[in-house]
Amino acid sequence: MLSGIFKQAKRLGYYDGVNPVQDTAVNPNAAPPAETYAYSLEEIQTILALLPEPAATCFAVASFAGLREGELSGLEWPDYRNGALHIVRAVWNGQIVKPKTKQSEAPVPVIRQLADRLDMHRLRCGNPVSGPIFANSLGGPLSMDNVRTRAILPALNRCALCGLPNGKKHAKADHKYERDVRNPKWHGWHAARRGLGSNLYRLGVPDKVIQAILRHSNVNVTLAYYVKSASADVMAAMGKFEEELAVQTVQDSDRTPKPDSGATLEFVN
Repeated sequence: MLSGIFKQAKRLGYYDGVNPVQDTAVNPNAAPPAETYAYSLEEIQTILALLPEPAATCFAVASFAGLREGELSGLEWPDYRNGALHIVRAVWNGQIVKPKTKQSEAPVPVIRQLADRLDMHRLRCGNPVSGPIFANSLGGPLSMDNVRTRAILPALNRCALCGLPNGKKHAKADHKYERDVRNPKWHGWHAARRGLGSNLYRLGVPDKVIQAILRHSNVNVTLAYYVKSASADVMAAMGKFEEELAVQTVQDSDRTPKPDSGATLEFVN
């Protein structure tokens, strides 16, 4: 990436000299990247039940429509029409920018459960027809980082003994904080987007359709980074494989029936 930046700088006349990073490479002994996370449908439902508003609706849009963090902040009420969310902007570091890619500007269908939440959220906001769907106290786009810090983490990171959130509220308690492990852990907004891809995959939705819903330019990105196979799915798949093998004729490489297969030489041949 840095090599490309210097190459472009030279092309535009901002830099004159040898590209200083053209022969660099990633350290082969560097630690491998951490495995990314995708929320299961069960985790999503549990988190939604724990969160206050508007954090719950923010998380529902991320989980059921697959919007990125900046796209959540950039949503405005005119973008929600004809049963879909039309992604035309994002908010990054307080600045309004275009969506990540051209494909990202595609409309995202809104399922009934999400539509119900958005309708209730609009009523709570005074039934507005313009402005941000998720607005702060000044009427501007709500920061999803603030939603995470002020609403989501306190709701999920509660003490198993007293139910108080970790931090100042629990500091005066007469016991040590012990997180309630019944609550899902927070893995970031993007884990909700990955969760949508993984949950659709578990339901048998074709790869190309998931790619379109997540608005990826390449289906390989969808499969490599946004479809996570849960261990239960892996076990179920191997179970189906085992059942299929059980009905096949069992023989070794010399086509000799195994003693417990019930096969005979006549029907093996």
